[in-house]
Amino acid sequence: MAVTVREATADDVEAWAELMTAVATEGKWIGLEAPVDQRIIRGHFVDRLGAGDAVTLLAEADGALVGTLSLHINHGIADVAMAVADGWRGQGLGTALMTAAVAWSRDRGAHKLALQHWPHNHAAHALYERFGFAEEGRLRRHWRRRNGELWDSVVMGLVLDDASPGSPHLD
Repeated sequence: MAVTVREATADDVEAWAELMTAVATEGKWIGLEAPVDQRIIRGHFVDRLGAGDAVTLLAEADGALVGTLSLHINHGIADVAMAVADGWRGQGLGTALMTAAVAWSRDRGAHKLALQHWPHNHAAHALYERFGFAEEGRLRRHWRRRNGELWDSVVMGLVLDDASPGSPHLD
């Protein structure tokens, strides 16, 4: 199976919205939950197009969209959000997307990548650790799900700039 990673274009909005809806419907991997407001998520997708501080990367296999990773840089920190279609997890898509994400972030001068994931998503945690992300904390009972449950999230970061001086106020 050959996987291609590329930047999204306006022509990808429908396939991307279908992928996000499918993963959201599973109810356990991403923050987005079903039912998905298609108008809102399509708007978020379009807003990132052409923005110098944001990108949506797409993973395609056999002509189908099977994974996505979005980045938005704010104050030098690239926030990461990723989703991979059911049946395609564990086949290298996350690695391909993250490789492209780190390169894109470096090219734009980001000093760090940051993300959150659910504590039960052990495969994602292992992927991020392979890339050098470190666990920076846990947000306890932080995200309210539609069913009323409060879920923790694991906060992870990958420092890209080890050369710049740190704060003189830190020990």
